[in-house]
Amino acid sequence: MKRSIGSMIREFFDTNRKNVYEIRPYLLKDGKSHPVAIICPGGGYRRVCNFIEGHPYAKKLNAMGYHAIVVFYRVNVLARYPAPQEDLARAVKTAYAKAEEWKLDMKGYSVWGSSAGGHLAASFGTKNMGYTQYGLPKPDALILTYPVVTMGEKAHEGSRTYLLGKNPTEEDVRFASIEHQVDSDYPPTFLWWGDSDTCVDPDNSRMLRAALEANHIPSMCMEYAGVDHGIGIGKGLPCEGWFEKAVAFWEQQR
Repeated sequence: MKRSIGSMIREFFDTNRKNVYEIRPYLLKDGKSHPVAIICPGGGYRRVCNFIEGHPYAKKLNAMGYHAIVVFYRVNVLARYPAPQEDLARAVKTAYAKAEEWKLDMKGYSVWGSSAGGHLAASFGTKNMGYTQYGLPKPDALILTYPVVTMGEKAHEGSRTYLLGKNPTEEDVRFASIEHQVDSDYPPTFLWWGDSDTCVDPDNSRMLRAALEANHIPSMCMEYAGVDHGIGIGKGLPCEGWFEKAVAFWEQQR
């Protein structure tokens, strides 16, 4: 049966997908073991923007010789903490359980996140919200693209509301603000953002950069002039090439 253009568009943009946990593995079929990247697309904790920050990343990683797994975590009315964090942990646990079958090299896995997915990925590196809470090994690297970082004064309000509710306490805000949770055990981090971001205040990334430096975490942090939010791989923009730099940084940590 021939599919309509509309149905293909709806599938591409995931408009018909139910708001439930799901993973989509992008696996190389050469029978060899490869490192794996766990990818959390953005969407303000309101949706999962797979078509910008999931599928394109996974396909590019495949072309570079890596397995990838895109995580569809719970969002919108189901996004209250700790639901998204539980979903990311579940994805990593699944990767470990399927490592032999899927030929995943889990010795140095990485976690990628963009925008609110960047907050989710960044939270995975913290002791209060992350890998230690779920009994998982620390990732070798976090790759963060224009991430939501703080839940404080410069928060992305939509992300904060969906994750913490309309009137979070000061304790909740500090608990979920990554800049306050980075410590000396935080994973090596690749971080980039644009100084013209009109969605997530660039100071989010600057605060995280300061926290990484204060705790002497191996990191590569880049701010690109004239770059806005939600541009993914960023082909043709000043940030083009960040993806290759991120992969190189990840490999240096393995």
